Amino acid sequence: MVALSGGVDSAVAALKLLQKGHQVGAVYARTWVKDDDFLAECPAKQDIENASAVAQHLGIPFTILSVVKEYRQKIVDYLVTGYRQGLTPNPDILCNREMKFGILRDHAIANGCDGFATGHYCQIQTNHLGTPIVSEGADLRKDQSYFLAMVRSEQLRNTYFPIGVHQKSSVRAIAKKEGLPNADRKDSQGICFLGKTNINQFLSEFIPDQPGPIVNHENKVVGEHRGLHQYTIGQRKGIGIPSNTDHRAYVVVGKDLTSHTLKIAFDEPEQESLFTKRVLLRDINWQVHPDENSTPLLAKVRYRDSATPIKITVCSNQTIEVFFEQKQRAIAKGQVLAFYQGNRLLGGGFYQEVY
Repeated sequence: MVALSGGVDSAVAALKLLQKGHQVGAVYARTWVKDDDFLAECPAKQDIENASAVAQHLGIPFTILSVVKEYRQKIVDYLVTGYRQGLTPNPDILCNREMKFGILRDHAIANGCDGFATGHYCQIQTNHLGTPIVSEGADLRKDQSYFLAMVRSEQLRNTYFPIGVHQKSSVRAIAKKEGLPNADRKDSQGICFLGKTNINQFLSEFIPDQPGPIVNHENKVVGEHRGLHQYTIGQRKGIGIPSNTDHRAYVVVGKDLTSHTLKIAFDEPEQESLFTKRVLLRDINWQVHPDENSTPLLAKVRYRDSATPIKITVCSNQTIEVFFEQKQRAIAKGQVLAFYQGNRLLGGGFYQEVY
């Protein structure tokens, strides 16, 4: 069973499995029903049409699975609650664990499939113990292993990433050569169900404005914000405060939920409040534990960041303290750190405290 999203990556994933001789079915997860004006740009209709057209072109059965209720409970509620608590949630990571490798994979197994596949730019192998191990995709610019950091090991069994060995340009070329109907479709950006809807516009339907002061590095009030949920650590654009004329830009360095204060400072290398060498992680997920005899333990502090050396102290089964060899910039609570050894993904955890 292949999770078809309507995009070119999952379409080529289905094609590659067919070419290898597998019997293939396809499933599309309907996560949202357009019932709100602020989601008028929700792309679900076009996604379904594209996914259906791909399945028809490939001659494989196609199912639309409605997960609207589950998506609102597991993803939308998580998103809104996180922002309300001053965090910066990552819905894509939770969507992988709860929806793609949760509900969709369970649907595949329940319908007699012996494997589940997606269009992720990752690779996967099984070690001598039968444990699945995810590694970075061959196209490092498109690698999506980071987004699988919170997927549980058992959810990765009998999983296939057919395009993980390819470059993105090759995937496009394959789609065009085989005449796939969505070969020229642009890659999607942002949160899937929002489409072109701004995240703050969406959140305004759930979180009322709660104005508060904007305070600079000298502890001087320089303006007023409409709500802390509209800002994240490291944000430069959209603060609403003009920077000095000497080309120094303001950046968000902190949020005080008690006083509803937004803290900003100039974005400079010596801006200590923006950098950290130690974090506490919660809800630790080990897909495979580190090999003490292997390469040093690494971490990606966010998607697209290079892996950086770390040391860890286990505080409990669910919390770990992480020490970075080099200071890391603009870490936001609620986001995810992913553990690696070499190009192998080990797991991850959510930032609980940033010191």
